[in-house]
Amino acid sequence: MTDLSRTHGVASQALGLLDGRFFRPPLPDAHVPRARLCQRLLAGLPGRLLLVNAPAGFGKSSLAIEFCQELPSHWRSLWLGLSQRDADPGRFLERLLEGLQQFCPALGGQALGLLKMRQRHQPFAYEEWLDGLLDELALYLQPDTPVLLVLDDYHLAQGPVLDRCLQFFLNHLPPGLLLLVTSRQRPDWHLARLRLSRQLTELNEQDLRLTPDEALAVVGRQPAGLRGQALDNLIQRSDGWVAGLRFWQLAASESGDEHALPQALHGGEGLIRDYLLEEVIDILPAPVQAFLYDTACQERFCAELCDALRERQDSAEVLRYLQAHQVFLVPLDEHGRWFRYHHLFSDLLRSRQAGALADLHLRACRWFEGQGLLDEAVEQALRAGHLDVAADLVQSLSEEQLLAEQNVGMLLRWKMDLPDSLLISTPRLIVLYSWALGLACQLDAAEELASHLSRFLPAPSATAQKSMLAQWLALSGVIARGRGDRERTLAYCSEALQSLPCKRYGQRLVCLSTLSNLAIADGDFWRARGWNREALELAQRVGNPLFEALAHYDRARVLHARGEVFRALDEVRQGLQRLQGLSSQRLYAVRARLTLYEGYLLVASLQPTLGRTRLRAGLSEARSCRDISVLIGHCVIASLDGREGRFAEAFAELAEVERLMHIWDVPPIFYLAMITLVKCELWLAQGRTDLAESWLLRLGQTYGGEQPAAAPEFHPLLPLHIELQQALLERVLARAKDAESRLYALVERGQASGGMTLVVSALCQLIALLLAEGQEAQAVRLLGQALEAAQGGALQAFQRLIGEQPHWLREQLGVRAACPVHAELLALLPEIPATPGASTEALSGRELAVLELIAQGCSNQQISERLFISLHTVKTHASHINSKLGVERRTQAVARAKSLGLLA
Repeated sequence: MTDLSRTHGVASQALGLLDGRFFRPPLPDAHVPRARLCQRLLAGLPGRLLLVNAPAGFGKSSLAIEFCQELPSHWRSLWLGLSQRDADPGRFLERLLEGLQQFCPALGGQALGLLKMRQRHQPFAYEEWLDGLLDELALYLQPDTPVLLVLDDYHLAQGPVLDRCLQFFLNHLPPGLLLLVTSRQRPDWHLARLRLSRQLTELNEQDLRLTPDEALAVVGRQPAGLRGQALDNLIQRSDGWVAGLRFWQLAASESGDEHALPQALHGGEGLIRDYLLEEVIDILPAPVQAFLYDTACQERFCAELCDALRERQDSAEVLRYLQAHQVFLVPLDEHGRWFRYHHLFSDLLRSRQAGALADLHLRACRWFEGQGLLDEAVEQALRAGHLDVAADLVQSLSEEQLLAEQNVGMLLRWKMDLPDSLLISTPRLIVLYSWALGLACQLDAAEELASHLSRFLPAPSATAQKSMLAQWLALSGVIARGRGDRERTLAYCSEALQSLPCKRYGQRLVCLSTLSNLAIADGDFWRARGWNREALELAQRVGNPLFEALAHYDRARVLHARGEVFRALDEVRQGLQRLQGLSSQRLYAVRARLTLYEGYLLVASLQPTLGRTRLRAGLSEARSCRDISVLIGHCVIASLDGREGRFAEAFAELAEVERLMHIWDVPPIFYLAMITLVKCELWLAQGRTDLAESWLLRLGQTYGGEQPAAAPEFHPLLPLHIELQQALLERVLARAKDAESRLYALVERGQASGGMTLVVSALCQLIALLLAEGQEAQAVRLLGQALEAAQGGALQAFQRLIGEQPHWLREQLGVRAACPVHAELLALLPEIPATPGASTEALSGRELAVLELIAQGCSNQQISERLFISLHTVKTHASHINSKLGVERRTQAVARAKSLGLLA
C-alpha cells in the first residue's frame, strides 16, 4: 500500500509545504488491534463508502489508521483530518483537490483557480465544479492502484452545504476511488441505494464496543491488574468504551493502589468527567443538556416516560437528536422504544443533577403505575422517599404474580427500605413478604412474619377467614419442606389444597410442586408424576406461561430421576418455549431454573461443552433473581471441572456458591450437604481419601440410619448419591465386597422405584469393579442391564467405563444389537486405527456409529433420527467412511469393515 504521509521525494516536499495536512497519525501506544473490524472493512473494499459512526472515544480514528496499515499493497491512501475550519465547503474542496494532486499532479489546475477566486459571500456552483473535477479525476485513476480517501472526524466540518457536496461526490464517485468516513454523528446523506447495492459498509457504536477479550487486552497491560468480580465489574461498567478504559489506566497508574482500581472507573470523577464535559455535554444545545439531566435518574426510559418526567411533549424529538448525534444512548430493544445512557455517561449526569429529584421520581412512579409496571413504580416511590406510596403499590401485587415470577430479590430489596410497622400493617403485606422470605429460604423470618396474621383474626367474613388460614397452611407447608420436616409438609400442603379458593391458583401450584418434590425424595416417582400432571393442567387452565414453565420444570426433574434424560430435555425446552414471549429485559427465576436444568441434563447426556454454556447462562439470571437454584449450576460445573482435572477451578466454584448462600442468609440445610458431596467426589479424584472418608461418614449418618434427615429440596435424591460415593470410596480402599454389596442394594432399590438414573450409575460402578476383580462374565451380564436402563439417555454414568475400559466396552458394544444409546456410546469412545493397508486414517467414534447403522440397513433419514444429527451430517460421515475404507458404495463399506474387524 502506498501511504501518502510516508512517501519521499516530490510528494514528501509537497507535504511539507502543506503543513502536514495529509499526515496520517501513528497508532496510539498500547493500541489493541481490532482485527474483526478491519476484516469487515476489508470486505467493503469493492464498494463506494466505508462509514464508521460512533460517539466520542470509541476508537474510530484508531480503527481507520489500523485499517490503512492493513490495506493490500496495491492500494494507496489519502488522509484528511478535518476540523471546524473545513466546514466552509470551498476550503474543504481546496484541501481535497490538493490532496488528490499528490497522486495526479496535473489534476484540476483550472478548477483550483476557480475555487481560490470565489468570494465567500457569493453563491458558488459546487456541484457543477465537482462534476467537472470528477470527470477529470476518472481519467487519472487506475483500477489496479485504487485510492482510499479517509475523511476523519467529519462531524467537525459537517453542515448542510458540505453534506450536499459530498452526497454528489459519493453518487458520482469514479472507479478506483473509495471513501472512508469517521464521524460522531451520522452524515445527512441518502444511503439507501448504496445499502441495497452492497456499496456501503457501516460500523456503528455497537460494532466498535470492545469485546470482553479486547477489554481484557486493554486492562491486561496494567501491572497491578484485577481479578474476579472486580475485573468483571470494570469491564461491565466500561460498556466497551475504549476511552473509559484508557482513562482508568491513567488513574490507576497515578494512584498506585490496587484496591482503588475498580472505583477509578466512574463517569462523574477525574479524567472521564472532564473528557465527557468538554467533548460531549458542553457542545450540546441548552435544552438538550436540560433533557439529559432530567432523565438521568432513570435506569431506562422511553419518550413517553420522558414526557411525564419533564411535563413536556417533545421528548421523542430530543431522543432522535441524541441518536443522530451519537450522545451515548444505548437502545434496549429492537423497536427503538426503550433506552439507557452509557454507564459512565450516566454517572456524570447524576453527579451534576440539581433540583427536586424526588419530584422526578414521583412522576416516574405515577407513569409506571399507569402502565401496569408495578415493580418499577415501587422502585420510583422508594427513591422519591414516599414509603407509604411504595407500600400501597406493593399491596397491589398479587401472590400469583410473586409466585410465578419468584424474583424475590426485588421484594427483599424493597423490604430493607420499608419500616417494619408498615410491613405488618395489613394482611396483604404480611402474606406477600412471608412468601418472599419463604421462597428466599429465610424460613425463620418468614414464619415470624406470618405469625402476625393472627392479629387480623377473626377476619371480617367466614370466607376471608378460610382464605387467610389456607394461605398460612400453604406457606407453612413450604417452610416445613425447607426444614426437612416430611410429615408437616405433607399435612400442611394437603390441607391447603383442600382449603384454598380457586383464585389462589398460584399457592395451589406451589403446594403441588412441593408435594411432587417430596414424592421424589420418597422414591415414589409415580405419585410425583401425578402431582406434576395436576399442576400442569391447572397452569394450562389459568393460561399463565410462568406457571406452565414451572410445571414443565417439575416434570423434567421427575423424568430425570427415572432416567428419561432425553424426555426431560424436551420438557425443559417446552418450558423455555412457553417463556419466549416474555420480555428479555425482565428477570424470571423460572427461566433461570429451566436454563440451569437444561445444562444439567446436557451434562447428564454427555454433552459437557454445550451443558457448561447453558449452566453459565442460567447462573447469570438466577443470581440476579436471588434464586437458590444457583446451587445446581455451581455444583454441576464444579463436578465437570473435577472430571477434567481442573481441581482449583472446581473448588473455586464451590467456594463461590457457599459465599452466595452466606450472603443470602440461606440455612445450611439447603446447601451444605450438596456442596460437601461434590467436595467428596473431588477429594476421591485427587486421592485424598482421608477427607472423603471423614465427610462421607458424616453425610451417611445424617441422611441414613434409623432417623434420617429429609433430602434437601434441590437434591431430593441426595441420600442415594451419598451411597454411590461411599461405594466408590470402598472400592478405592480395596473393600470390594462392601462396595459390591452396597451397589447391588442400590440397583435393587432403583429398579423397585423406577429410578433408572440411579440404576445406571450403580451398574456402571459395579461393572468397573467386577472387571477389576476379574469377573468379566458377570460384568458382561450387567452391561446389558445398564444399556437397557440407559435407553432414556442417562449416559453420564458410562463416562468412567469409557475412560477405564474403552477397548472392552467397544468390543461388547460390537456384539450387541444396536440402539440409539449404543450408537451414542460408540461415538464417545476414542478413535481406533484402521488395520494397516486398509487406510492411513482412523474412523472416528461417530463414523463407527453411522457405519453400525448402515450395516443394519438403515436409510440416511433413519440414521439421522437415531443419532440426533442432521441429514447433511449423515451424508458427510458416509462419504468420509467410504473414503477412509477405500470403497465407493455402502455395501462395500460394510464388507470392508467386517473384514477389518470394525464390525461384528
